[in-house]
Amino acid sequence: MRPPLTAPFRIGDVEISNRVLLAPLAGIGNWFVRLQARRHGAGLAVSEMVSSFGLHHRNERTVRELLRIHPAEHPVSIQLFGHDAEVMRSAAGIAAAAGADVVDINMGCPVRKVCKAGAGAALIRSPDLAIRLAQAAGEGSGRPVTVKLRSGLEPGDVSGVDLAVRLVEEAGVAAIALHPRSATARHQGRPDYALVRDLAQRLAGAEARVIVSGGLATAEEARCAYEESCADGVMIARGALGNPWIFEELAGSRAASPSRAEIVDELLWTMDRAEEHLGPERAARYARKFYPWYLEQLGVRGREADAFQRTESLEQARSLLATQGEALATAA
Repeated sequence: MRPPLTAPFRIGDVEISNRVLLAPLAGIGNWFVRLQARRHGAGLAVSEMVSSFGLHHRNERTVRELLRIHPAEHPVSIQLFGHDAEVMRSAAGIAAAAGADVVDINMGCPVRKVCKAGAGAALIRSPDLAIRLAQAAGEGSGRPVTVKLRSGLEPGDVSGVDLAVRLVEEAGVAAIALHPRSATARHQGRPDYALVRDLAQRLAGAEARVIVSGGLATAEEARCAYEESCADGVMIARGALGNPWIFEELAGSRAASPSRAEIVDELLWTMDRAEEHLGPERAARYARKFYPWYLEQLGVRGREADAFQRTESLEQARSLLATQGEALATAA
């Protein structure tokens, strides 16, 4: 019998209340998005990827915005990316000092500018460097180190799985989050969860945890991937966009879909937190990426949805949302 997703587990010495995690979301996974996931039942949330060089050189915006941690987030994981071991050592120490309970290293990002710098998925091609980075992060932070990576660079390549084993055996990595698609595939095609099962079997004698990631858009898909992969947990990425209730479904505290009122309240909460994080002007622009996710669930489409993208302030968006809420209530 495998433990249910609601069962607690540990990553290193960090106790996680359940086996449902928020994945790092580039350009999105700031403190309030992570806090939202935790509010709705995620056992652990991972930050969007943070430049190790940005932290090492104390870039003001990187430290102020990307390293901001809310007290209610804990446990929280900060994901770093980079290609220099000494810089990674320094950055991991800064992340730990800021309150990170876990330090994660991105070895799976397929974006060209990241790979061109020798970071992200490019590290699959440089396994010795990948191991040095993981070792340095552990030494610099004193925290459990985890790694998120792809199964390989090209279709049919499974060198990422081999790297994962080395990261555990040689660098003492506490957990591997494996997205079983190649880097070039990005999000196309069905993930090969058998590769995650293979990794779990190869690491069966180790204390490291294996987390399955990729293609988990619904709670049912996450449950199926958990069983098929024999992983220790699931990591939700796109399935959580505008849908934090997926964590409640998987954590066993929700069976019904959210009501319209719940969706509106959650979007308003998100807008308020964006304003708190960035100030009213920047938040008005930043919030535009969030609107479609919630509006789709409300059934707001076409010109009505496009109007939110033309708003110049959060007050305008709030007013539009109130109007839409009245229209939806009347229609109901």
